[in-house]
Amino acid sequence: MATTHAGPTTTRGPALPASITPSFLQRLTARVSAAPNAARVTTTAPYTGVPLADLPVSTPGDVEDAFARARIAQKAWAATPIAERRRILLRYHDLVLARQDQALDLMQAENGKTRRDAFLEVVDIGIVSRYYARTAAKYLSPKRRRGAIPLLTRTTELRHPKGVVTVVSPWNYPLSMAASDTIAALMAGNAVVQKPDTQTALTALWSMELMYEAGLPEDVWQMVIGRGGSIGGTLMDNADYMMFTGSTATGRQIASDAGRRLIGASLELGGKNPMIVLDDADVEKAADGAVAACFPSAGQLCVSVERLYVAESIRDRFVAAFVARTERLELGAAYDYGVDVGSLTTPAQLKTVTEHVDDAVAKGATVLAGGRARPDLGPLFYEPTVLTDVTPDMTLHSHETFGPVVSLYTYRDVDDAVTQANATAYGLNASVWSRDGARGRAVAARVHAGTVNVNEAFAAAWGSVDAPMGGMGDSGLGRRHGADGILKYTEPQTVAHQRLQGFTPPSGVGFETWATLLTGALKVLKAVGAR
Repeated sequence: MATTHAGPTTTRGPALPASITPSFLQRLTARVSAAPNAARVTTTAPYTGVPLADLPVSTPGDVEDAFARARIAQKAWAATPIAERRRILLRYHDLVLARQDQALDLMQAENGKTRRDAFLEVVDIGIVSRYYARTAAKYLSPKRRRGAIPLLTRTTELRHPKGVVTVVSPWNYPLSMAASDTIAALMAGNAVVQKPDTQTALTALWSMELMYEAGLPEDVWQMVIGRGGSIGGTLMDNADYMMFTGSTATGRQIASDAGRRLIGASLELGGKNPMIVLDDADVEKAADGAVAACFPSAGQLCVSVERLYVAESIRDRFVAAFVARTERLELGAAYDYGVDVGSLTTPAQLKTVTEHVDDAVAKGATVLAGGRARPDLGPLFYEPTVLTDVTPDMTLHSHETFGPVVSLYTYRDVDDAVTQANATAYGLNASVWSRDGARGRAVAARVHAGTVNVNEAFAAAWGSVDAPMGGMGDSGLGRRHGADGILKYTEPQTVAHQRLQGFTPPSGVGFETWATLLTGALKVLKAVGAR
């Protein structure tokens, strides 16, 4: 284990855990939909920078073949009773929990996060898989709807699967983002062709392997590997629905392409998430909450906090408590639960974090904690960083950093706090802290964000999987979780059976007379309170 509080150390990251053997890696990579003689790409372990996996690269032709197989498999899968799909998903739930150590090792090896952060992904998949296994039948069953003419029109809403769903999942939460959206799509009767980020493809492949072990029929879930510039167009051109998690820039292009094809898309994109500490907040608890909000997975979390707004009356006490806690965080590499903050995942992310902080400091920002890379620990480590005196001319003021960096601001009153929190094109997640729950909820309702947590960072809203989760503004379109999270993968169909008499006059009745009768009927329906 390599860790540090504040002082430097020369110990570098650990070797790969014993569970990640060459045969294990070969078995997972063999599940990629690619030709036997496919080109290969090598990923590296963030803790050490040493080679990790050798993955086959899918061509556009491989993607076409995957969709062709998926379309055949999807027809039989859609005809599979919901009760059987439910049994498969519950078996998958049990397998993920039973073999979580494999998943934790893979996530840490590929992503560089701590074991604590990786474990929360296991928890997330347990919650989501149980939820949709137990609720899909309710969401997907035929629903009787009010007919056009009371007693004479029998109207039913049906739900049909879209067909083959494309899921494009990111590297920052390789199990949660690879599996949670796929779970809902599969339970709705769809097949899935997925492109995980190459850096964390092993975790996605592991999840798919467990789903097959749980009983999923062959070809219903397939995985392709490659750059978006190579296979992204083929994925879009064949998709019946697109689920994408990633950058706002790419999301805009996907939304445009989906519009051209007239297919649906759900996009969870970037964020510049605020946390508001009200003047009546418990300072110590709010400081603990800020640490939990800003630095999980080294800040590489779409819903983590990058902007802190603190009431002037408690600023000094809060800053002292928050900075002290930040400086006590253990930064390092370990395949156990002893470390607080892990590594960044890619050199590109380290470059972004470094440039954002250096730019802010050069323009007058003050570093209260952190502010430097830690190559002595590993190639991609960066200290948890707290900045103040951040101004709009600094890049990180308005742009997402996606690293262990937070900017701290003060405000005069609640209106000022809400105004500052909402001064962004993004609207993904937010956090409000107050001793008065009703007051906290009232402020939360004024924040422009798809999810807002009171006296919690993000886990309360994220873990409430019966409620929708997604972004406003530049943070995306559509929602995961809840009814929205599964119904978006379906086509609603209305079947209306008209009996005895419709909207045309019966034989022997003139249309003028018929219009008078219908007008009277509409007035009666309104008078009796009918909908």
